[in-house]
Amino acid sequence: MNSQEKDRAQQTSEVTRRDFVGITVVGTLASAAPTSAETAEETAFVRTSLTVNGEHHDVQVDPRVTLLDLLREHLKLTGTKKGCDHGQCGACTVLVNGQRINSCLSLAVMHDGDEITTIEGLAQNGKLHPMQAAFINQDGFQCGYCTPGQICSAVAMLSEVKEGAPSALTVTRQIELTDDEIRERMSGNICRCAAYVGIVAAIRNVAEGVNA
Repeated sequence: MNSQEKDRAQQTSEVTRRDFVGITVVGTLASAAPTSAETAEETAFVRTSLTVNGEHHDVQVDPRVTLLDLLREHLKLTGTKKGCDHGQCGACTVLVNGQRINSCLSLAVMHDGDEITTIEGLAQNGKLHPMQAAFINQDGFQCGYCTPGQICSAVAMLSEVKEGAPSALTVTRQIELTDDEIRERMSGNICRCAAYVGIVAAIRNVAEGVNA
């Protein structure tokens, strides 16, 4: 093979390699791109009916929207706070059918037909809920960011105690609501300002029926 034939062979080989790489990249991108049917499925909204603070709502939401984002972004109930957004701080705690949950970990569509209570719904007829009043009286907050979740959690926690629900400290239905018991049951709610002394005192006031 003379030098001209070698040059032509080398050029042909280089073009073939470039074409191969180009075809491979295009094919990979095409296979990764969603089809129109997949795109439509991802963006399909779901109708959800739920009652929030006594008011009925029919909403159309993306099935991936959390209950927290539904409350804050769709219903404009911004009292419920987004803290860690991973279920670790408790700032987003709300009551669902009387039970406390981290709303950042729960999808809105899971609560069709449920009754949701947020911090805005605890006060009745212009009068603070006893737990809200106790938090104010006992200085159970500093910056206040975690306070809505703390209060909602505390309200549900006292109901759990009344029903005899066990904790890591108490496994029997005879529950002595000591400070340690309160701390254990409220351990899912973090206060970065460390206002725990006031929080425990506020919960004890309500549990003992002390007027704020």
